[in-house]
Amino acid sequence: MGTIRLIVWLFSTFFFLAIVGAGVAIYGYWHFSEGLPDYTQLADYDPPTVTRVHAGDGRLVAEYAVEKRVYVPINAIPQRVIRAFLAAEDKNFYTHPGIDVTGVVRAIIQNVRNYLKDRRLVGASTITQQVAKNFLLTNEVSIDRKIREAILAFRIEKAFTKDRILELYLNEIYLGAGSYGVAAAALNYFNKSLDELSIAEAAYLAALPKAPSNYHPTRQREAAIARRNWVVDRMEEEGYVTDAEAEAAKADELDTFTRDDTEFFEATYFAEEVRRELYDRFGESGLYGGGLSVHTTLDPNLQRAAEIALRDGLIAYDRRHGWRGPLGQIDISGDWLTALGEFEPPPGLAPWRLAVVLEVSDKSAEIGFADAARGKIPLGELKWARETLDDQKLGGEISRAGQVLSAGDVVAVEELSTDEDGKELPAGTFGLRQIPNVNGAIVALDPHTGRILAMSGGWSYEQSEFNRATQAWRQPGSAFKPFVYLTALDNGFTPAHLVLDAPFVIDQGGDLGKWKPANYSDKFYGPSPLRLGIEKSRNLMTVRLAQYVGMDKVKQTAEAFGIVDSLEPVLAMALGSGETTLLRLTAAYAMLVNGGYKIRPTFIDRIQDKSGQTIFQHDQRPCDACRDVAWEDQPVPEVPDGRERIADAASAYQVVSMLEGVVLRGTGTRVRPVGKPVGGKTGTTNDSFDSWFMGFSPDLAAGVFVGFDEPRTLGARETGSSAAAPIFRDFMMAALADKPAVPFRIPPGIRLVNVNKTTGEPARAGDPDAILEAFKPGTEPTGRLPVLGGGEVADEGTDTVPAAIVPGNAPTGTGGLY
Repeated sequence: MGTIRLIVWLFSTFFFLAIVGAGVAIYGYWHFSEGLPDYTQLADYDPPTVTRVHAGDGRLVAEYAVEKRVYVPINAIPQRVIRAFLAAEDKNFYTHPGIDVTGVVRAIIQNVRNYLKDRRLVGASTITQQVAKNFLLTNEVSIDRKIREAILAFRIEKAFTKDRILELYLNEIYLGAGSYGVAAAALNYFNKSLDELSIAEAAYLAALPKAPSNYHPTRQREAAIARRNWVVDRMEEEGYVTDAEAEAAKADELDTFTRDDTEFFEATYFAEEVRRELYDRFGESGLYGGGLSVHTTLDPNLQRAAEIALRDGLIAYDRRHGWRGPLGQIDISGDWLTALGEFEPPPGLAPWRLAVVLEVSDKSAEIGFADAARGKIPLGELKWARETLDDQKLGGEISRAGQVLSAGDVVAVEELSTDEDGKELPAGTFGLRQIPNVNGAIVALDPHTGRILAMSGGWSYEQSEFNRATQAWRQPGSAFKPFVYLTALDNGFTPAHLVLDAPFVIDQGGDLGKWKPANYSDKFYGPSPLRLGIEKSRNLMTVRLAQYVGMDKVKQTAEAFGIVDSLEPVLAMALGSGETTLLRLTAAYAMLVNGGYKIRPTFIDRIQDKSGQTIFQHDQRPCDACRDVAWEDQPVPEVPDGRERIADAASAYQVVSMLEGVVLRGTGTRVRPVGKPVGGKTGTTNDSFDSWFMGFSPDLAAGVFVGFDEPRTLGARETGSSAAAPIFRDFMMAALADKPAVPFRIPPGIRLVNVNKTTGEPARAGDPDAILEAFKPGTEPTGRLPVLGGGEVADEGTDTVPAAIVPGNAPTGTGGLY
């Protein structure tokens, strides 16, 4: 009986203790579960990764990131790397439920031994527990955190696959040297991709999770090798590597390599425009952590040509206006090397160098550099540096180096290999340089798609981040005139119609008084064909033409072409007194040469997310046939042209033809050396505050602006022809150098008729002034053009003016004076 009571008592006691234990466990689970983070958020975990911006040829233009992590899917991580981490961190990962019980028991026994021997205690966290800690908890060392970590580990294991948990771990874990994830670590430690890592290298990375700083490959080299070899031993024990492979890996010297500097194609103004657009589309987190792959429209060859042309053009303008003096002075009687080394270079100096003048003779100046090198500036390289007196005047000719430089002057110089005539110069020959105080911009784009192929927004992004191609709103002056003429051509005029070039006065009313526009030459030329008016950039003809067709119609044209959002319909606007940007105006010229189709300028072709899915594409044309896999026998797919037509194709071509005449015979003759079909228009505003050249070839449109950031005159003789056209010319010569001479495309229905370029009448046989003029069907001239209002067609440069202007009916094919 006593035995039975004992059994009952023991059973009751165990049952009671079990109940109490279960209660404690339930309470503990409830207590420690309270306030735990939502582990399901890991399903949508999207780690911040680098956004990369590429040029059209694939070269890297920019990277944007807070953490330079490269996220690699688990199926793209080599087994060698995975096995190294499993051997080092959690060999039972694929079999335990989140906590490795045998590992915990083993760690307890080991820690008892370590405690008795005063050694560091070891942990028993599984990879799942580390994911719970790294993603959802803190690094706090406490029993509470470990219990919460265990609870989360169980939950994570139930919610996600083992591969997903391992993928999160290998991409998130910090491995030192700024490396977030194994892919970044492989690059930072060994300058290799994951699939290039050796067994020893993979084992070293797997040795780092516990404490990267304790196993630094150079500062803690012995500890690093020992820890790596321990991982190799674990890999051998698990059968991941053979005995021979393990021995070879442990014999490795652990050579690490500095990651190659990422090679960027520098296009800073362009890249900043892309960055702004990405920020607007995806916000800060999407830009700096979205892992976007951005394929831009940038053509590196055209970009380099644009930058060189713009810099050379700004330098040429600046030299025409003289030498403003050295950057500063230092005392060369003492330690001039240190003094020069401490001299702060001005922004925008690169790629030039700072030098100090050490000695000056009549024929040259000896200069020194902060690295103790020496050189000379010959007198021939100082001839340009006449003293700047004001915008109109320069000092006397330079005959001695001492007229320009003095000992102690700190100057900018550039090493030269040849002179202006191509003659080889001695080593150590330098040219005197000066950072221009004028600025400008250049844009080039594909006129058929709007893809921006090149853009430079100024002399130097370091000097000023202000982009003069997209942010500077300036008056285009005469560069606006083609759109007045286009409006006229769309309303019954032909290029041969005569418009009176004579004094024009209009009472603006109120306090504005009378407006009296004038030609640049201050002369009047009488009745002249529209073509001559645009080729010679006649202001009075343009104003009279705008008055006839109506500024409301000119306004519609300007707004349809995107030059402005809203044009005030007053006659002064016909001469370009409204404000626009270089990019807008270049796009408008592109729409002329593409036949009158609307385009939308873009810096970006395509954007892909980190998984490779296209999330933005500029070209929205549907093309189901483009997705076919078998291309061998497939004809070229026909893609519909969804562009909006905003101008009559024939009218657009007539303007293009007249703008080609601007280059051949008019204000744009500085561009003729391009030697291939190009058209364009100069633009100069009142008092020469702004200068422009806008133009195109059949498949490339480009625009150039030159002006001061704080608007002031460029100088009395500075115009679009002198300041901007040479930049356009040099760019187009480089851009078209290896391209065939393609004529401008003539739309169906255009009739080409020989006419006299001065009178617009049909040309007689042997007429030296005969040109081929473009007419729409039924508008070709058939005889002498009537001159309404009296007067005769004037020769270029005369002041003959008809006595009166007689309003006529709408223009007809026989011409007339308007």
